[in-house]
Amino acid sequence: MPQSLPASLALARACLIDICTPAGPPVPLGGRSRRRWVRKLPYVVAALFTALLLPLTANVLANEYGLEFGLALSLAVAQTVPLLVAVRRPLLAWAIAFAAGVAAAAALLSEPVNHDWTWPWPPPTVIGMLLLLLAVGMRERRPTLVSVWLATGVAGAVLRSVSPERSSSNVWITLFVVGGMLMLLAGALRERGDARRALAEQETISEAERARRTLLEERTRIARELHDVVAHHMSVITVQADSAPYRLAGLPEEAREEFGAIAATARESLTEMRRLLGVLRSEDASGAGGGTELAPQPGVARIPQLVEATVRSGLPVELAMPDPLPEAVPQTVDLSAYRIVQEALANVVRHAPGAATRVSVSAGDAGTGLMVLVVNAAAADRDVRPVETAGTGHGLVGMRERVRLVGGTLDTGPLPDGGFRVAARLPFTTAPDADEEDSVSP
Repeated sequence: MPQSLPASLALARACLIDICTPAGPPVPLGGRSRRRWVRKLPYVVAALFTALLLPLTANVLANEYGLEFGLALSLAVAQTVPLLVAVRRPLLAWAIAFAAGVAAAAALLSEPVNHDWTWPWPPPTVIGMLLLLLAVGMRERRPTLVSVWLATGVAGAVLRSVSPERSSSNVWITLFVVGGMLMLLAGALRERGDARRALAEQETISEAERARRTLLEERTRIARELHDVVAHHMSVITVQADSAPYRLAGLPEEAREEFGAIAATARESLTEMRRLLGVLRSEDASGAGGGTELAPQPGVARIPQLVEATVRSGLPVELAMPDPLPEAVPQTVDLSAYRIVQEALANVVRHAPGAATRVSVSAGDAGTGLMVLVVNAAAADRDVRPVETAGTGHGLVGMRERVRLVGGTLDTGPLPDGGFRVAARLPFTTAPDADEEDSVSP
């Protein structure tokens, strides 16, 4: 028995602390709303009822219930001013006003009996308590709401039983029932709002994760393609360095050793690159679909084939390309131009089926780069539903990464007539690293 008593006290203390602990930070009621008037409304209501109830409570306690004016005013202040605190701390405000209401009822026990009283709560006190119970219901958790509701009912029942002859009305029951209904309604609305906010936050997090995963997948794909580009040049360096002593007669021994060192370094670089690529490859890259990893990478020369395949799918596309094609186009630029056109045409097929589209590839100023432009009008048939009605913008992620790779610029956006434009400038020489972050337009 002695051991069970401290355990019970500890449990009761823990429950009391949990009940009295606010549910969260002192965010104003309605403070999470996007509407400014909703955020200001609790302050206006609290100030209005405080201004109305303060003189009314003081006058009723002094003139109707017979309390000394100074005491009546003090109790009125303690019961009504907490309405201002309730905007941020409803539980604290209720505790102060509830204690002041009980103190006022205890003070009235010393006054002569008047059957015209509403006992134990005067009418202004009932109004103020209902407002505070509503505020508590909008903020606190269920255990706290139940405790506050029961405390209000028990206090009213006890005070009513102490001096039942003071009034024939059961105002404490009215406060208990109506207050419970208000708290139940406010609690349900609060839980519904919390659930909607949690769902919106989860959707935001999921969308961010999808965008991040798409970005990582696109970077991995670019890394694989970059391996094919760089590996070709490294292989050429290795072959040339290995064959130089045989192709060039009369090389001194120092030159032969230098060529051997160059070939060894190139082979080591190829080995390290293949190891890195092995980490980036997916598990099924060597399976049925793995053969595509070994296929030659497409470039600008294959854009006409891409456009032709798109036209066969039912999309009217007009192509403008220089003839002949620019010479000595870096492979990274060559591949990036093809992928940008490929993704842009795929977006037109998904979002604007049948729209007239123009693809233009041209050489930059003085042959220093490529200009890629894909412009489509609005969907030709408004009655035909697009394959996707709302895009996530993930397809643009790959374009930006490819443009960033070569140090170019990308400009995308809707057109006034309902179409869309994708414009990319791909220089043949990569911009300095310090300018990479600013090289891609949003």
